[in-house]
Amino acid sequence: MKYDVVIGCEVHVQLLTKTKAFCGCENRFGGIPNTRVCPVCLGLPGALPVVNQTMVEYAILAGLALNCKVASVTKFDRKNYMYPDLPKGYQISQFDMPICTDGRFSINTEKGERDVRIIRLHMEEDAGKNLHLEDGSGLSYVDFNRCGTPLLEIVSEPDMRSPEEAVLYVQGIREIMQYLGISDCNMEEGSLRCDANINLWIYEDGKKYETPISEVKNMNSFKAMKNALQYETNRQLKEWEEKRITLKKAGKVTRGFNDKTGKTVVQRAKEEEADYRYFPEPDLKPIRISKELVEKMKSAVGELPKAKRARFASQYGLQSTTSAILSKSKALADYFEESVKGYREPSKIASWIITELGGYLNSEGLSIEECPVPPKEIRELMELVDRGVISSKIAKEVFSRMTNTGKPPEKIVNELGLNQITDRTFIEELVVKVMSENPKSVEDYRRGKDHALKFLMGQIMKETKGKANPQSTAEILREKLKDG
Repeated sequence: MKYDVVIGCEVHVQLLTKTKAFCGCENRFGGIPNTRVCPVCLGLPGALPVVNQTMVEYAILAGLALNCKVASVTKFDRKNYMYPDLPKGYQISQFDMPICTDGRFSINTEKGERDVRIIRLHMEEDAGKNLHLEDGSGLSYVDFNRCGTPLLEIVSEPDMRSPEEAVLYVQGIREIMQYLGISDCNMEEGSLRCDANINLWIYEDGKKYETPISEVKNMNSFKAMKNALQYETNRQLKEWEEKRITLKKAGKVTRGFNDKTGKTVVQRAKEEEADYRYFPEPDLKPIRISKELVEKMKSAVGELPKAKRARFASQYGLQSTTSAILSKSKALADYFEESVKGYREPSKIASWIITELGGYLNSEGLSIEECPVPPKEIRELMELVDRGVISSKIAKEVFSRMTNTGKPPEKIVNELGLNQITDRTFIEELVVKVMSENPKSVEDYRRGKDHALKFLMGQIMKETKGKANPQSTAEILREKLKDG
């Protein structure tokens, strides 16, 4: 059976504003339930909302980064629905006049680069959070702290053709939002959420049939997203083979993904626009967006990940995979660029950051922002290796002490006497000693067994605790072995 998987995404991004979207309550994750609320975000009678200016600026910033058109006039609307976590009985959102439209974002797929069209980007407020106890009591509570948190909703066209492409798209959106500094996009905390609309186009007997669209929710990780959409693809295929139900006949349905079972389950029939009874928010005037504000936001966009990856490859001579790793976050990219200032071999520092520094951060559960080693000290450490003051092996020990003590590399080297031994007479004497203690290895090398050279080098390094200059030592060792 020939078919296409058709996926569109609605990505919700919580913004890192100091206060909520329409009131002065602190905008922060967690905390004691129902302590960061006020009459406005609780929807109490007589409370009037006020638009958060930073939310509007962040929306423009995100829209420009996603190649959207910014509206000259935008407004807010009431989206009416009754859920326990929505105290007003409606959500302040945007309907027919969103702040940004007609964008696009490219993803690199196995078949090459693909553009995903973005229909709209609009502002809205978040709802509260239902807390369901798992103690068998059947009780549920509502935490309204999240009510009024400013959100951007980014709605794409159904341009993705596999679960993998959908994941790439959402990962790309997250990367840009983090680069802009407008959201931390922490999926575990819910500051990045995605609903995916998926159905199949099935081709039989020269005709195209469309299966019912499922809006899949509750995907709280990229792994869960991929698994949910793959399951839904297989489920819709099976349903088509058994029932041959079309989109025209059944319409849309909302399904939730259960991470434990790996399955999607029906939650409710999908609401249409008419079900929400949208109407203009009477307490908020339309917003006129000046050309000056748009130009200001354009200058604030800065260099985005795709452009940075290309520049890293051309300016620093890095391989594409290395450039991709170093530009994964703006903080890491900035750290790298600061560390290579004035250094002639950027690829050497790039490798050290990815392997040694990256390994340390992962083992300690730290972000690059929390790294105790300043970028310039990575450069200083590499310069000590280049000058022959320490070996690459000793550099790893020095780096470990840098992370533990906060001391610069040269100070650690001097305090511990870790300078490389370069005295030729001393090294020659040591080589002769090691050769006399290991005659079998000497004979093995002279019979063409190269591994014997590594063994002898290892013994010399053991004697000097790794401080003998490896290049000089290897050269002297070969000379002595040849002389014999």
